[in-house]
Amino acid sequence: MAGSLLGQDSGSTAAVTVIKRALELESESRYPQALVCYQEGIDMLLQVLKGTKDVTKKCNLRKRISDYMDRAENIKKYLDQEKEAGKYHKQIKIEENATGFSYESLFQEYLNETVTEVWIEDPYIRHTHQLYNFLRFCEMLVKRPCKIKTIHLLTSLDEGSGKEQQSSGLEEIRESLRNHGVQLELEYSSVIHDREIRFNNGWMIKIGRGLDYFKKPQSRFSLGYCDFDLRPCHETTVDIFHNKHTQKI
Repeated sequence: MAGSLLGQDSGSTAAVTVIKRALELESESRYPQALVCYQEGIDMLLQVLKGTKDVTKKCNLRKRISDYMDRAENIKKYLDQEKEAGKYHKQIKIEENATGFSYESLFQEYLNETVTEVWIEDPYIRHTHQLYNFLRFCEMLVKRPCKIKTIHLLTSLDEGSGKEQQSSGLEEIRESLRNHGVQLELEYSSVIHDREIRFNNGWMIKIGRGLDYFKKPQSRFSLGYCDFDLRPCHETTVDIFHNKHTQKI
């Protein structure tokens, strides 16, 4: 068992809990989540190893860590093969009123220094809060580790009273991005329905509600108004794919 070689201190207990979860996820073929748990559990076990004085326990613990590292490496190889074959698919279900799903929390895993270009297809970048959502998403992209050069946005044109607001808002975002060395390419379509985000490192994310999955804050001074990890969400589904040959929208 995962905890048979460990003591009862808080560090050991936490490590056992995470490793047990990794084993459960692996048995359920939930490999991306299992890999994360293995990596976290191994880090915890290495800390436990540092504080272990008993030579026999130390030797056994090293063997156990090595076994878990082998399992994690095998999962990583499998996931890499799936990505290479374009078969990778992970689904996240965001429940009604769930929190912890800011853009950073949702997308950070798929952003690295190789990301220089992004394509966004979302028909509803029109109203003020939707423009702010897009701005917040752009802010995330401009931060490290990304080296964003170009953002492509395909959306629908507001033909009503909000047309001027949409146009001026996107133009302000374009100008602000330009000041940070990023080009915003805008395109409008009257037949767009799908919501999709693609990064040029091969990751593709489809969110049922697009970028507009946050609920309105209760007030201007309620938690979640600024920190979107604390903002309740609408129910939606996030599908994540990897395709080596990501194409432009």
